[in-house]
Amino acid sequence: MSRPVIAVTTSNRSGWRIFPLIALNVWIAGGRSVRWGAGRDAPLDQVHGVIIGGGDDISPDLYGGKIVTSARLDAERDALERGVVERCQKIGMPVMGICRGSQMINVARGGTLHQDAYGVFKASKKYYTILPRKEVLVCDDTRLAHIAGTKPMTVNALHSQAVDRVGDGLRVAARDEGGMIQAVESVTEPFALGVQWHPEHLFYARRQRRLFRALVRAARAYRKDLRQLNAVDRQRSMAELEIFS
Repeated sequence: MSRPVIAVTTSNRSGWRIFPLIALNVWIAGGRSVRWGAGRDAPLDQVHGVIIGGGDDISPDLYGGKIVTSARLDAERDALERGVVERCQKIGMPVMGICRGSQMINVARGGTLHQDAYGVFKASKKYYTILPRKEVLVCDDTRLAHIAGTKPMTVNALHSQAVDRVGDGLRVAARDEGGMIQAVESVTEPFALGVQWHPEHLFYARRQRRLFRALVRAARAYRKDLRQLNAVDRQRSMAELEIFS
């Protein structure tokens, strides 16, 4: 069976080094990746799932916040990814968010962000490393718990922002020891999961590989459903032609 295609959105500045690592994880999970960035087309009809990658901060204009002078913003990327997340929800396409991507899933569904998350959550230990040093507590009875189990995870951390008010149709799937939200997910289908850490750097960890496997599995199911719908439409069209012939 051919591999489902996963689109990966990246920064135009740093995507050249981030995309290959995500693509490796997707390949290990059974999928195939294509890279999307600001200024390029985003043909959802040519893919079966989406990963919203990490990188730049999200403009507070999208959720009613105030500009922080230290923020590194990319308005074109914001517009691309917000539109992609919204369309994925409408058509039922699975989507996974990594760090910034998790925040974008939340913002696209009407949620907000803490721009200085560690200033709010004083008890949260601040790390800035690709090495697994931060402990994350997975919430019971969540999709994330089903995928990766409920034992605490040790992950990396490269973020300064985090989810504040959770968006429509989402729920908290993990927090750190200080209470800061570390993962969000859709309550119902379609598959939508956002993690605040960078699992692509932790491909040697079995539980992190399961995240990509879950996305690829959802993408394969989406492709199957799409093919069945197309087959039904073809049969209906042929039947209509026979009636009027």
